Amino acid sequence: MDSASDIIRRIFGDQADSLGSEIAEETTRYQALHMVTFPKPASTRRIAVANQKGGVGKTTTTVNLAAALADSGARVLVLDMDPQGNASTALGAHHISGEPSIYDVIEGRTTIREAIQQCPSFDHMDVVPASIDLSGAELEIADLGDRTDLLKHALDEYLESCEEPYDYVFVDCPPSLGLLVINAMCAVTEVLIPIQAEYYALEGLGQLINTIGLVQEHYNPVLLVSTMLVTMFDKRTILSRQVYDEVKSHYPNIVLDTTIPRSVKISEAPSFQQTVIAYDPHGMGAIAYGEAALEIARRSPAVLATLEAKRGEY
Repeated sequence: MDSASDIIRRIFGDQADSLGSEIAEETTRYQALHMVTFPKPASTRRIAVANQKGGVGKTTTTVNLAAALADSGARVLVLDMDPQGNASTALGAHHISGEPSIYDVIEGRTTIREAIQQCPSFDHMDVVPASIDLSGAELEIADLGDRTDLLKHALDEYLESCEEPYDYVFVDCPPSLGLLVINAMCAVTEVLIPIQAEYYALEGLGQLINTIGLVQEHYNPVLLVSTMLVTMFDKRTILSRQVYDEVKSHYPNIVLDTTIPRSVKISEAPSFQQTVIAYDPHGMGAIAYGEAALEIARRSPAVLATLEAKRGEY
């Protein structure tokens, strides 16, 4: 009887060795990831995932990092600030127009506690969904005196009243630089920037950094760009490596070593109202997001120390 390796070699020919090495790498990385303990931060980390360029994997990164951390035992809250509601879909949250959502929270009609839902795939993760109603919020709050701090006030109130503190709060931002994004950046202390491994992604990075600088100057002086994550990375192409090296050379201390590969499973998961962590836990996409989450968890002491130092300056 033929062995598994003989069958693979007969089917795939010269590609068998490459396929075998990929399978072996996937198995090794999966086992290594699930043998480690994810450290929990000493205090709640509030992270906005932002990039004004669409299609860079922003929402995908938000939900899968949150899911990977929740799967490791961390208590996680996700706030969906994108009117498209894609993060809500991936996390299995109901977000039909008219139901309690982040839109009602921002406008003061509902508290976070009243709008929150538990993610069905993970016991330790909650989500405040977004619906299409949110698309009109920027115009509706534009004349309010505290229009940049509406989310911050609601989040502060909720976190202070929680009996069990959250380890992480993730805010999924829309692909823009408007009031919703400014609200998100005022409510958090960190920004995580996903960057697609393509040339055009680099062009918008400078604009985003400048916008974050303006938020730091005028609204939230302790805001920190703590993390950058390269997504849609194709190890077969020189371009992907060049983009990674370019970003890493400019921001060596905040770019994660982990890159997120292009993956059909990552793209498929939301159609089943799941993250790839739940949908394909043994696949390379889930493994990569798990490794990225582990890096983020391990960097918590340094990030929290930096934030404390920034607070001491003001």
